[in-house]
Amino acid sequence: MQIDINSPHRLINRELSWLEFNCRVLEEASNKNNPLLERLKFLSISDRNLDEFYMVRVAGLKRKQAADIGLVSKEGLSLKEQLESIYKKSKEIFKDQSKCFNALCEELKKHGVELIRSVDLRKKELEWLEDYFLKKIFPAITPLAIDPVHPFPVIPNDALSIVLKLFDVKQDRFQWSIIPIPQNMQRFIKICGENKRLLATEDAIRLFLRKVMPNFNIISSGYIHLIRDSEMEIDDDLEDVEELLESFKSALNKRKHGSVIRLMVNKDIDPDLIEFATNELHVEPDAIFEVDGILNLSDIDKISVANKSRYKFLPFNPAIPEPIKEFSGDMFAAIRHRDILLHHPYDSFDPVINLLKQAADDPNVISIKQTLYRTSEDSPIVQALAHAAEAGKSVTVVVELKARFDEEKNIKLAEFLENAGAQVVFGFMKYKTHAKLLLISRQEENEIINYLHCGTGNYHPITAKIYTDLSYCSSNQDLALEATKVFNFVTGYVQADNLKSFAIAPNYLQKELFSLIDNEIRNAKAGKAAGIWLKLNSLVDSNIIDKLYEASCAGVKIDMVIRGICCLKPGIDGLSENITVRSIVGRFLEHSRIVCFANGKELPSKDAKVYISSADWMPRSFHRRVEAMLLVDDAETRRRILEEIMHFNLNDTEQSWILDSDAKYTRMNDSKNKFNIHKEFLKIAKEPI
Repeated sequence: MQIDINSPHRLINRELSWLEFNCRVLEEASNKNNPLLERLKFLSISDRNLDEFYMVRVAGLKRKQAADIGLVSKEGLSLKEQLESIYKKSKEIFKDQSKCFNALCEELKKHGVELIRSVDLRKKELEWLEDYFLKKIFPAITPLAIDPVHPFPVIPNDALSIVLKLFDVKQDRFQWSIIPIPQNMQRFIKICGENKRLLATEDAIRLFLRKVMPNFNIISSGYIHLIRDSEMEIDDDLEDVEELLESFKSALNKRKHGSVIRLMVNKDIDPDLIEFATNELHVEPDAIFEVDGILNLSDIDKISVANKSRYKFLPFNPAIPEPIKEFSGDMFAAIRHRDILLHHPYDSFDPVINLLKQAADDPNVISIKQTLYRTSEDSPIVQALAHAAEAGKSVTVVVELKARFDEEKNIKLAEFLENAGAQVVFGFMKYKTHAKLLLISRQEENEIINYLHCGTGNYHPITAKIYTDLSYCSSNQDLALEATKVFNFVTGYVQADNLKSFAIAPNYLQKELFSLIDNEIRNAKAGKAAGIWLKLNSLVDSNIIDKLYEASCAGVKIDMVIRGICCLKPGIDGLSENITVRSIVGRFLEHSRIVCFANGKELPSKDAKVYISSADWMPRSFHRRVEAMLLVDDAETRRRILEEIMHFNLNDTEQSWILDSDAKYTRMNDSKNKFNIHKEFLKIAKEPI
């Protein structure tokens, strides 16, 4: 296949590439090498992923279409063509999800757990369930009549409801009604209190509708699950902090009333109920999806079995690196001794938490500066920062309010930190602060020593157990000085110029990457070794994709591990024949961002330039976010990234999918050279439980 570098066909559509990624996640639910309950989890993740995709990406396309913006994507698709392709692929995914769920139910049955329907209930079970329903469910549900006096209620986003067509004999008229199912209600009922036969809660409600609506004849009933537009619009011109917070709170409230982007219904639903729901919710016909099976599969990971540890991945204790053990957990002493690289989740995230806790307790610590994009509820990171502020230390925290779906949580933690005495900064209105940086200044004898932590992932102790990310800790004072300039850029809008080890977005990151790729092109043309190893979550930006194509044409060998979206087409003669792309999907979510440049010697080598980063290669990362990419100068850290982390990624055969020039992914199947990246890293890093 011959494709010109100026042709739109050189690119893969962003949305369709993401849907292909979600298909790979769904495939893990069918992968019998994964334990049974983990397969249920992969299925629920694929469903949650698709929900969020509709809330954000499809909603955005629909808004542009409604505004009659005649945009054509860089790969030549109109908005209408993109949406049609998305709907078609989504229907295939929903069908595959239902098929997978039915297969998993059969597997569960073999292991003593049966997900039943109401018609499968035995007499004693029915009696037990009726009592359970009246005591546990009936008081918590509220039937809502729909008529001119009672308008259609606001159904929460991602909520499941029962819609009813009724006949009121006394009034001699039809009546519509809806029963929203509380979102925090237990999804599956253990019949007779035993974990052997399970019934979906919505099926139990539907079974006893006559007890809920005793004065009506029930003509028909059905299930609906809706997804709303959840994008937030904030005025970029706001400068006052109080106005900014109020704007976010207002936008969060509006999100609850966002237009319905997708409506799921059960396949055998009465057409009258569909018409009623779509009219009331103002849903377009192409946004209605019929599902043959259970709706809202995101909850199915709540299904459990007896002795569930047998059906889950083997647990492990993340390792504590030897330098930290050597200094009995004293993080300042360990980092002062040598730079430390933590490879999560194989290496524990506790040292990062302990670094902050020790800083909060240490009277010699003068100041702490940190970025927070996402973190956990009751985060020990936030608690340590608050403790440090209360102890009189100078604490500056850059809190990103625009972290999607964490906006409300981040407003609360910002208020908590401010009340503790920390200086909270919201950064730029036009840019999200996505860089992961922590800088601690400490008085030691007659000098101030600065300690830096730079990460590829969020300061989130829970996701650090399932996301693969890198934490780099250093007391290199030159790095600390540059990190100070990055913080000053965010907090004081001071341009961070003349940086040697850091490259930051939105001003310099893409330019620096272009320069590094150009260097590889020059080396290739001069007959020197030239290569790039790249690990990202997403590769979307067309400008940098074209630069990679240029490098391939010059003879630069480029090997990429792109977990999710990849808009580049590899293996095309005359364009990308020197580029390979693989996606790794498995037990852990591959999240670290790494890029290595050969720099005139065959990779891996001590002369390679190795960078870790918070940024994926997307337009938003280069132009609408504050991101940081750090040159790793420490020899041992660089060796470990090249010879262990990247080497393992590029040699995995059991979790990898290979992307071809037709934009299709094929799972690797090398029976002779089996290598599972996650298992191999666990062998190296894990400690006995």
